[in-house]
Amino acid sequence: MLFLRLRHFLMAPLDQSDPPCDRGDQALKRVAARRLSERCKASVQVGVWLALNLGVALYYGSLGLRRAFRTEYVVQDDAREYVFWMQQFVDPAVLPHDLIADYFKSITPLGYAAIYHLVAMFAIEPLVLSKILPILLGAIATLYGFGICLRLFPVPVAGFVAMVLLNQSLWFRDDLSSATPRAFVYPLFLAFLYYLVRNQRLGVIVTVVLQALIYPPLVLIAIALLFLRLWEWQRWRRPRFQPQHLLVFGWAASLGGLALLPYAVSSAEFSPIVTAAEAWTMPELHPGGRHPYFDGNRWQFWLTGQHSGILPPLLPPLIWAGVALPFMVRSQRFPLAVRLRREAGVLTQTALVSLGLFFAAHAVLLKLFFPTRYTTHTWRMVLAIAAGIVLTIGLDALLVACETLATSHRWISVGWRVAIAGALGALLMLFPAMSREFPATNYRASGEAALYEFLQQQPLDSLIATLSDEANNIPTFAKRSVLVGKEYALPFHLGFYRQIRQRTLELIEAQYSPDLAPMRQVIRKYGVDFWLLDRGAFVPEYLQHKSWLQSFQPAFDHATLSLQQGKIPGLTTQIKACSAFESESVIVLRASCLDS
Repeated sequence: MLFLRLRHFLMAPLDQSDPPCDRGDQALKRVAARRLSERCKASVQVGVWLALNLGVALYYGSLGLRRAFRTEYVVQDDAREYVFWMQQFVDPAVLPHDLIADYFKSITPLGYAAIYHLVAMFAIEPLVLSKILPILLGAIATLYGFGICLRLFPVPVAGFVAMVLLNQSLWFRDDLSSATPRAFVYPLFLAFLYYLVRNQRLGVIVTVVLQALIYPPLVLIAIALLFLRLWEWQRWRRPRFQPQHLLVFGWAASLGGLALLPYAVSSAEFSPIVTAAEAWTMPELHPGGRHPYFDGNRWQFWLTGQHSGILPPLLPPLIWAGVALPFMVRSQRFPLAVRLRREAGVLTQTALVSLGLFFAAHAVLLKLFFPTRYTTHTWRMVLAIAAGIVLTIGLDALLVACETLATSHRWISVGWRVAIAGALGALLMLFPAMSREFPATNYRASGEAALYEFLQQQPLDSLIATLSDEANNIPTFAKRSVLVGKEYALPFHLGFYRQIRQRTLELIEAQYSPDLAPMRQVIRKYGVDFWLLDRGAFVPEYLQHKSWLQSFQPAFDHATLSLQQGKIPGLTTQIKACSAFESESVIVLRASCLDS
């Protein structure tokens, strides 16, 4: 009886019903009382499993939060692109007439920026909010995901397992911790699916609009999914049109399209977008470039490429159990599989729609941005939910088998099955502890506090020219503009990138030319106020380690050859006389002195 009791405790579905009763008023009252008691027990059961899920989500989020606030100058890698310019919400005077800030402002979705703007009204710095948001987004995604699981498969333990897997998978990547628009994919899409499977039309429409305002690629998946659901799909039968779904599809597509317009208009400021023919010729989009997309290895390109591959790097391993769901529900060996509801077809539909948009993004090459944007996130959610259901159905079948074997005194076989179940449970909960990369926050800490404090004392419109990696941090920590920077050199909108490319070419030439004239020309042309140098900037190995600069030819090769030949850059002769700040790693020179 031990295994049956354990099975009943873990696997009892929420939608159990009693047969009709006609035995008189007293019997009806007893049945009603029993049903009420069962509902109360079910509510408690759901509450316990949901509380455990939220505890897991908050625990993983707290691990990321600890890294986010471990020192004063910490920022998530991608937040340096999307969050730095939002400091203008707190002080509109910072980063004035800044090309880089203006560009990232133009490509930032309106709804995403509105969240930071709203919170900034309460004197909360955007950088601080970017560190708090991940834990909140993780909790919201967990709530909606758990609700979806109960709707598709009314066994609370399945929702618990699914959300543990989803939270682990999220924190094996830096999507949540980035607090960029893609961090909102999970709560937004899970909210959309939740309202969809519950047939709550207003919720569906509102979430589609929010997707368009916060993460535009996601709205394409949602609208395509709504379009697919206009037909009822049955095996070996012609699909039947469902006119009752047409209204919600029409409203969602119309309002979602309107919500996309501000983003399209804003980003058009720096058009045109790079074409397929141009992209093939750009070293920035090949291995070693700033944003590698193309790959000579076709298998790697189509299967595991970071921006092009169809196989997302999903962890933990148990999440792949979700692939078995379509086969498990057709088998007669799993009694609990009958509890899977028809609404579960939305998982397959989501996977297929995402796959279709993946190939569409490949076909139009960068017009829909990178293809992996349409599969990585949605497949993670679909697989986590499916895996939770698969593991629960499998555990139920295992407990039934163990009880049968126990009554036959076949304890050796029982022991093996219990050991397998225990190993799976341990793997579920303990796998993150086995990885040094968990949680994968990609937070970047800087030890150049004195540099940022020095720059903060300079005029707000100061411009710093540098090839140092500190260019990636200065706009965020010092709130001062830089001429170029690796993080900001995105080669997609040519109206922006052509200017960045020209600046970088001139900067490389100016810094490594034996003649001072190119350096003075850059200072006058762009209004440079400070020139920042790494202390090892004039050894050949320095440039060789900056692979992203290799795309800027011929300036990069000329500078490298000049250093290898032992030619002394003219800028080195001015360091002692024009130094304004020095630390163990960097030297800051006054441009007014360099140009005198």
